[in-house]
Amino acid sequence: MLDSPFPKFDAGLKIAEVTAIPTSFALPKGSNVRLGIGRAVKRDAIVVRVRTQGGLVGYGESHAGRAPGAVAALINTTLRALVLGMDATDVVGVWHRIYSMQLASHGMGAGCSLAMSGLDMALWDIRGKAVGWPLYKLLGGAQRSIPAYAGGVSLGFQDPKDLVAEARVHLDAGYKAVKLRLGDNVRDDIRRVEAARDAFGDEVEILTDANTGYTVDDARRVMPALEDLEVRWLEEPFPAHDYRSYATARSFSTTPLAAGENHFTRFEFSRLIEEESVDVIQPDLSKSGGITECLRIAAMASAHKLPVHPHSSMTGINMAATIHFLAAIDNAGYFEGDVSRANLFRDELTSRPYELAKDGTVRPLETPGIGVEVDEKFLHAHPVIEGPGYV
Repeated sequence: MLDSPFPKFDAGLKIAEVTAIPTSFALPKGSNVRLGIGRAVKRDAIVVRVRTQGGLVGYGESHAGRAPGAVAALINTTLRALVLGMDATDVVGVWHRIYSMQLASHGMGAGCSLAMSGLDMALWDIRGKAVGWPLYKLLGGAQRSIPAYAGGVSLGFQDPKDLVAEARVHLDAGYKAVKLRLGDNVRDDIRRVEAARDAFGDEVEILTDANTGYTVDDARRVMPALEDLEVRWLEEPFPAHDYRSYATARSFSTTPLAAGENHFTRFEFSRLIEEESVDVIQPDLSKSGGITECLRIAAMASAHKLPVHPHSSMTGINMAATIHFLAAIDNAGYFEGDVSRANLFRDELTSRPYELAKDGTVRPLETPGIGVEVDEKFLHAHPVIEGPGYV
């Protein structure tokens, strides 16, 4: 029998330490974009560090959920106690233990999903480092180009001329698609999309996101205009739990509806998919249950011939992990490129998570695991700022 090329997984890969570090920075004047959920005043994130008995360290990102201290505390208390001593490579077992002991009953609901997402991501980082493989290869994917759109906390409510000027910078950088923010008011929302279409023509794909800022009547008025302007999708016009409004809005136009960044675990996505409420599925690796769960969600969507265009969050950890994920699923859509101004979590907390090619695509990193380096000095220099991130 030939020897396995992989190292044996021994006690050295048992989980010895789990630490969640909440971090924040205030947005400088001019960078606080106004969206359907308010004006951004700061950025929050949670970096999850897992160390094995053998000394391997993996990093993940948990979305802060506008309560970074609370989500980090859940990881540092309950979740840590549940998983210490387990095999770091047993991502399915760790996920199921947290689900059965915490999430399935009296278990903080969405907060637990956010918390376990970063822990799961860190374990996948360790798995890749243990065998010396980049994450996409460990997930069964291939090194390939992924189309990207200009997104993140950007392109908000502003004068159409200013919006076009901002978008043009990103198109000049290589992006072939941009996501515009809706949810201000129907008249101005339509004016902004019209200005972008007039300025860029049919060669640029326009996506839109209302950030839950619409009523059903708003959607009834805006969606026919979006159809005429050949908008690719309308994202999150309503809160995630408002399934009835999504079903009602399906009849307003042929513009596809998109949702998922605020749906948690495959159990919520199963209803979203089976009720045919949306056409575009958007899980977030740092929110929806981690890489382990998002692979399941992508498989469910694939069975229904639905594309997956993940929502990407604050730090370079999740951005890099998302590209690996897209390179490993058969129904991959766009990567959400982060064009936010002054995002220190992208530019300083981690090494470069991706490079945009001239054709508007990105590729997964080749270093083992997720592939980004984390500067822990940044975390010490940017402690958590409690309070709302939007006003």
